[in-house]
Amino acid sequence: MSQGGAAAREAAKSQDQGWAWMVLLAAVLLQGLTLGFPSCIGVFFTDLQHEFQASNSKTSWFPSIMVAVLHGGGPLCSILVKRFGCRFAVMLGGLLSGVGMVSSSFCKSISQLYLTAGLITGLGSCFSFQAGVTVLGYYFVRWRTLANAMASTGVSLGFTLWPLLSQYLLDEMGWRNTFLIFGGILLNCCVCGAIMRPVQLASGSPLQSPKPAEEPGKRAEGAQLSNGASSPHPELQQQTRRTACFQMLQKYLAFDIFCQNKGYQIYTIGVTWMMMGFALPHVYLVPYAIQNGVEERRAALLISIIGFINIFIRPLTGLLSGHRVFTGRRIYLFSLAVLLCGLSNFICVISAEFSVLIIYCVILSIAMSGIGALTFQVLMDVVEMDRFSSALGLFTILESITLLIGPPLTGLLVDITGDFHYVFYNSSFFLISAALFMGLNFFTLEKKNKLKEASKVPLDNPSRYQHNEMPTEPQSESQSPPAVVYITSI
Repeated sequence: MSQGGAAAREAAKSQDQGWAWMVLLAAVLLQGLTLGFPSCIGVFFTDLQHEFQASNSKTSWFPSIMVAVLHGGGPLCSILVKRFGCRFAVMLGGLLSGVGMVSSSFCKSISQLYLTAGLITGLGSCFSFQAGVTVLGYYFVRWRTLANAMASTGVSLGFTLWPLLSQYLLDEMGWRNTFLIFGGILLNCCVCGAIMRPVQLASGSPLQSPKPAEEPGKRAEGAQLSNGASSPHPELQQQTRRTACFQMLQKYLAFDIFCQNKGYQIYTIGVTWMMMGFALPHVYLVPYAIQNGVEERRAALLISIIGFINIFIRPLTGLLSGHRVFTGRRIYLFSLAVLLCGLSNFICVISAEFSVLIIYCVILSIAMSGIGALTFQVLMDVVEMDRFSSALGLFTILESITLLIGPPLTGLLVDITGDFHYVFYNSSFFLISAALFMGLNFFTLEKKNKLKEASKVPLDNPSRYQHNEMPTEPQSESQSPPAVVYITSI
């Protein structure tokens, strides 16, 4: 008990300082290399169409698969993190990303590109990105909001630099050699992963790498087999497998939280619906500008403008949302940002001149800063930290479905009508409706909770105080939230 208490005190002393800030720097680079990478795909959109003679819908499947897998591989990442730790997951992700882009440079058809750049690179980016997000929650407590906002500036750096680099390399050496170079750049995720030292529980057992024998499904199986005869009935074995399967789903996909936690349920549904329209401008803005007479280099600059403004706005958004005035109210800031993002799309419908598109990018980037800085912070607000990894897995796999189908469906509509304006109409519809859904439902839920608390206070106070007088110190010491210590010997 004394060793556990000393470890917990040492962990508390190490949090929010020292090596944690190096991990934050690695997370910034990771988000720029992974989450910021799909922003440059629009630069290659026209060249890939000409190379493979593909329609808007077929070509848009390539970035859609990449982004969908990047978000939807959460459960696989959660398993990797729990078994092998964040360092392993990030480095494996960097290796997959690099191999995927190198393989993409040799593709002979658009369908091969779906597999290499879409699936393999997307999955690698998912492992690196989500493991980096998860580890921040354990390295930072007091400054968690600021740390998440600072880490998300990596996305802004990626949005700024990837399109400019892509356009330069595309002009100089073509898309195949550019993809080959991108493979080498993405391997730097392995360097970021090496910085993330393993994290342990205060009790000394590794938080992120439990032994296979300690899995809940295997514990349940062992318990039931030990209670039965030496050769259990087939029905008992089948029931044991079902129990183990259910426990694995609950552990990595958090269906129990989705059913019981109304806040998590509303937020997940709202963000999933929002993603139907959120990615559309990122995929189609550059082709839309080129079609309307904007020179290719200036069209690529539009995405960089969005990223550059994000660099400064995201940390400010993180500091603002971290103020105690917004404690418990960050969801409303998030909904407001989504609403602004949806309304901004109408600017593109008015005019496609370069000066007007710059105004659109400025407003869009401000809204995106709020969304990017608050997405995971709101999730941490509505879900307990010890279940965050599982909740993140279900959250991302649901939103990946809409991320996958949104751009191709809109591309099909553009192919049929020949009008790029439908891209921005669709985006506005999904974003505005999602913002209203989340804001109004959370407001209603908050009102209901206040009414319940007000009605229960007179009745519950005496019994609650009586219960609190019971001695709970030994129990609280053994059931306290997992503290973390930092291994410096590796």
